[in-house]
Amino acid sequence: MSLKDSADKVQTRLSEKKLEFRTLAQSPEYFYAVNILSPAYFYKINKKTLKTSILLTDNKKTAFFDAFVFDRYDRGVAVSDPNEKGRGNPIIILKSVNPHNQAKTNFPTYFPGEAHFAASNTNIAVKSGKVWIATGGTHARIFKFSWSNPLKWEAFETPFVQGTSSTGIYSIDFYDKNFGVAVGGDYTKQAENINNIATTHDGGKTWQIQASGKNGGYKTCVKFRPNSKGKDIIAVGDQNIEFSADYGKTWKTISEEKGLYVCDWIDENTLVFAGKDRIVKMNFLPNK
Repeated sequence: MSLKDSADKVQTRLSEKKLEFRTLAQSPEYFYAVNILSPAYFYKINKKTLKTSILLTDNKKTAFFDAFVFDRYDRGVAVSDPNEKGRGNPIIILKSVNPHNQAKTNFPTYFPGEAHFAASNTNIAVKSGKVWIATGGTHARIFKFSWSNPLKWEAFETPFVQGTSSTGIYSIDFYDKNFGVAVGGDYTKQAENINNIATTHDGGKTWQIQASGKNGGYKTCVKFRPNSKGKDIIAVGDQNIEFSADYGKTWKTISEEKGLYVCDWIDENTLVFAGKDRIVKMNFLPNK
C-alpha cells in the first residue's frame, strides 16, 4: 500500500461525519486525532493496519479542542477552551489502554477571557514525565503537572504579551525538564514583536523575555534542534522563519516564506514545515 493510499484510507474513515481536524498526535504504535467541535470524537489509528477506533467522546457544547499530544508511553493530553466561567474540564488526560478511567482532578481555574490557541498543536509540551500547557487571551500562563502526580497542578504567570483575545503564547517546547521556550504574540498585529518570546530555566516557574523588539514578530510554532543542548531553536509564523543559535537570546530571519504555521525536526539536520496547501522541507548544515 502506498503512502497516498494509506492517507486516503485514513481520511475516508475519519471524515464520514464531515468533521474538522486541527490536531494529529502519535505514539510508537498509533496516531490520534480529535475534531475541534462538539461532539468531539477521540480517534485512535493503528499505524500498521490503519484500523480506527474511538477512544471516547466529549459531548460538552463548549468543546473546542486546540491541541492533542501523546508521549511514547501512550499517555495523552488534549486541551479545549473553557466555558465562559473559566471551567468545564477543558483539559483531558487519558491513557490509551483505558481512556475512560480518567482520574478526577482539580484543573486550574481560568481567568475570564483566558483560553488556548489552535495554531500548530504545540501549546502542549511533554518532556521527562512533565506536561506544560500554555494559555493566551486576557492572561498568558503556563499550567504544569507531572505524570507521577496528575492531580497536582501548578499555574505560573508569565511576562508575555497578553490582555486581548488575540495575544498570548501560541507555542511552547522544552529541551529538558528545566529549559523551555515560548513564542507567540498577536495574530491581528503580526509585525509587532514586543514580549512575544520567552525562555525558562526552572521548568516553567519563571520566564525571561528575550529579543523584545528585535525579532520577526508573531510566531505560531517553536522547536528545539535535537542534540543541540538547547542552543539552537527554530520558530515559524505566517510571515517568516527565524532561527536562534544562542538559547533564544537573539533571532535571525532565515526565510521570508509566508503561510507556514507549524514545523518539526525529522533529525538534527532536517526540518519540515507545513502551511496552507503545502509541506516544505529544509536541510541544515551538520550541527557542530
